[in-house]
Amino acid sequence: MSVDVGAKLRAVRSLYGLSQRELAKRAGVTNGMISLIEQNRVSPSVSSLKKVLDGIPMSLAEFFTLDVASPPQVFYSHDELAEIGAPPVVLKLVAASRPNRAMSILHERYAPNADTGEAMLSHPGEEGGVVVRGRIELTVGGQTRVLGPGDAYYFSSSLPHRFRNSGRDECEIISANTPPTF
Repeated sequence: MSVDVGAKLRAVRSLYGLSQRELAKRAGVTNGMISLIEQNRVSPSVSSLKKVLDGIPMSLAEFFTLDVASPPQVFYSHDELAEIGAPPVVLKLVAASRPNRAMSILHERYAPNADTGEAMLSHPGEEGGVVVRGRIELTVGGQTRVLGPGDAYYFSSSLPHRFRNSGRDECEIISANTPPTF
């Protein structure tokens, strides 16, 4: 299978929102070189192409395997979020089907008196979030605090932790964790 390197470079450059001039500046090559490659008037060596791709930044493997015909989804409507929890704790995951996700972004809803369970959670990584509305009691290690709208948290997920809504109103949180454990 032959790859049209010029067309592929043009598509990748456009996908990343770079002009020829900006890519050339980042890669430390001339604008003319980028233009000649994209017009297939020169066939770059592996090292020359790698130098150009370092300006994106992108590896040679990513360049040759990236499907530029269908770029990754960027925006998600509320009905495209994958529901991974069930009442009384509803968790909606952003970009559930995105390959090689490096983090999980969650829209969390805790009904009154809902919690993540009696057993404390513990897993590799880090997590953080912001309470959008309601109140949540968060226990991390030996510390417990009730957080309200606008309050935030960030901690090592290896510390035992638990979320509990002890209030009478639903609590809503936007959170993220890495690596993606959900």
